[in-house]
Amino acid sequence: MIEKDEFEAIVRDQVPLVGGFGISVVAIGEGSMVLTMPYRDDFVRPGGTVMGPALFGLADVALYGAVMSAIGRVELAVTTSITINFLRRPRPGPIRAEARLLKLGRRLAYGEVSLFSVDDDLDGPVAHVTGTYSIPPDAGRGPAGRIAPGDAVL
Repeated sequence: MIEKDEFEAIVRDQVPLVGGFGISVVAIGEGSMVLTMPYRDDFVRPGGTVMGPALFGLADVALYGAVMSAIGRVELAVTTSITINFLRRPRPGPIRAEARLLKLGRRLAYGEVSLFSVDDDLDGPVAHVTGTYSIPPDAGRGPAGRIAPGDAVL
């Protein structure tokens, strides 16, 4: 499992675009991650809503964190597919991301992220995200990442 300070440093130093968003870790569990993104004026688009690229970046890094919470510090785990569905307009304010893995295999991890407007989260999520991460073969999961007979493969 990865620790809070370690993950925040990875996001800040290794993912500079999203690292500049000011995202912080609220909670880490095995296969789950909760993050918050503070409000910033430059996250608001015309119409007074939080812009999609900021929501997308938050969701992607939350799923990245959920993967690392299950397999440890594997910085070369990368997004292979991600889909975001915007459910309602988030008012300008902080956003919370709740990520969890649904399936973890030797080479792929699949999960979901729910995004909430912190100021009005009683109204439900503002977006729902699903995504797949590729786990590199040398991620400490067996000799040279090889799949042995009988191993589950996603």
